[in-house]
Amino acid sequence: MRRNDRRDLGLLLLRLGAGGVLAAHGAQKLFGWFGGHGIEGTGQFMESVGYAPGKASATAAGLAETGGGTLLALGLATPAAGAAAAGAMAGAAAVHAPNGFFNQGGGYEYAATLGLTAAGLAITGPGRLSVDHLLGHAVNRGWMIPAAFAATAAGTAVVVGARARRLRRAKEGEQEALFEEEYME
Repeated sequence: MRRNDRRDLGLLLLRLGAGGVLAAHGAQKLFGWFGGHGIEGTGQFMESVGYAPGKASATAAGLAETGGGTLLALGLATPAAGAAAAGAMAGAAAVHAPNGFFNQGGGYEYAATLGLTAAGLAITGPGRLSVDHLLGHAVNRGWMIPAAFAATAAGTAVVVGARARRLRRAKEGEQEALFEEEYME
């Protein structure tokens, strides 16, 4: 097997693996498939972790994951697909960041891994075993990479920033007890 063949096969496997996981994860949000909670349940969760409105946030995250993952798996519009999936995973990482890095403690390890893989594929390109290649890379041009990441970064910064402000305001409204309850009796 030649070096280029190995590279293309490796990119195909990365795209199918990461894209498939992202698409399934998004389908949980959008449709309730694979043990997910659908738009209603995911919307309630999104609202509880500071993404409001919850239903719109669930829809946006679900579309970025399902759409981005599906397109990555196909190797179609790879810059936009990878950037969208990476943006969704940045939003997920923000939720899990207070729990540290490792997934077993509820950390952001999983979201970071999927996001970085999607970003890497967006930059590297899909390889020859892709729909982009079949279409002559019509939706996989070099200029599309910075454009897709700039748009995604701007959108992600606005959404994650709004969430952080919302959580900060909610925390400011809470007051810690001056005395522990056992001393109050």
